[in-house]
Amino acid sequence: MSHKGKIKFVSKDKSLFFPTLRKRVDAYFEENKVSKNANSTMIIKSVVLLACYIMPFLLLLALQPDLGISLMLWFVMGLGVAGIGMSIMHDANHGAYSNSKMVNDLMGYTLNLVGGSAFNWKLQHNILHHTYTNVVEMDEDIQDRLVLRFSPHTKVKFYHKLQWVYAFFFYGLLTLYWVVAKDFVQYALFKNNGVNANSKAQNRILLFKLVYTKVLYFALILAVPVVLFNIPLLEVLLGFFVMHFVAGIVLTVVFQLAHTVEGTSHPRPTENGIIENDWAIHQLNTTVNFSRKSKMISWYVGGLNFQIEHHLFPRICHVHYPAIAPIVKQTAEEFGIPYLENETFGQAVRSHIATLHRFGKLPDWNEAIG
Repeated sequence: MSHKGKIKFVSKDKSLFFPTLRKRVDAYFEENKVSKNANSTMIIKSVVLLACYIMPFLLLLALQPDLGISLMLWFVMGLGVAGIGMSIMHDANHGAYSNSKMVNDLMGYTLNLVGGSAFNWKLQHNILHHTYTNVVEMDEDIQDRLVLRFSPHTKVKFYHKLQWVYAFFFYGLLTLYWVVAKDFVQYALFKNNGVNANSKAQNRILLFKLVYTKVLYFALILAVPVVLFNIPLLEVLLGFFVMHFVAGIVLTVVFQLAHTVEGTSHPRPTENGIIENDWAIHQLNTTVNFSRKSKMISWYVGGLNFQIEHHLFPRICHVHYPAIAPIVKQTAEEFGIPYLENETFGQAVRSHIATLHRFGKLPDWNEAIG
């Protein structure tokens, strides 16, 4: 992130693509008298997904079933955590859930309900990922993670050649790392590199809130079952791990299917911090849709299978993406811009595995000395 504040998108030929597209999308909502925010479908989905997280936990406390049933309930909670992340807090923290800031803030804090930090997420996702998609210097989402390599521009290690085999196990650890340590790491990182522009006083309050919400989260999810309901600690810890492993795999796979697949580009800025491309066209070059025709997948992943539409119009609620996708695709084709997509979930997963395999290869000797 050394280029923070220095990287700019500069198109040699001023593109009319995005202004044209934006007019057409705005016209769709105006002509059909449709709000760009949540509708009844979105509200019902929010209730269902929150229930998938809260109700199994209440059943665990009230019924205290045997281990097998208990782990199944934790499993459902994991699906609920992922669903909340993809379908509720994601739209809200983009300001797309409602035209009311209070409602967006309230629904955005569902991320804190599952152990995360809405403040950090907005910095990482809204500012860095959405602005500098697949630019490894800036997009933290594609930076190397422990034994995983998501960019062709970072150093290849010998173990990366097997990452296509072991990656999914580490995906399962994502949210566990998130709730335990990642928010504190990001707090320090974003404060030091200037992404967090708060004053010292504001950051002291932020740190206090971060610690407070973490303590409250672990007290409710771990201490309450053990201390107040006498559920064995090891059983609770095992269930907690299952919940986060499920949530981690779902969230990471869905995200990676949009950016770390065959066909996407990973541009580098010049020495002057210039990416020679129009920002909107850059989004299409670095983003891939998948399973657009699957209503079930679209419902659960919060429209994240319509990543192109989301990156171009993040303040439009995802329930509208299926309607505007044909407009985006047609306009892109008119301007000769590739509209990247994998038609099925299986194709997207295979493409992701192929990309992991390609990124994991050691460089050719001639390339290494060139």
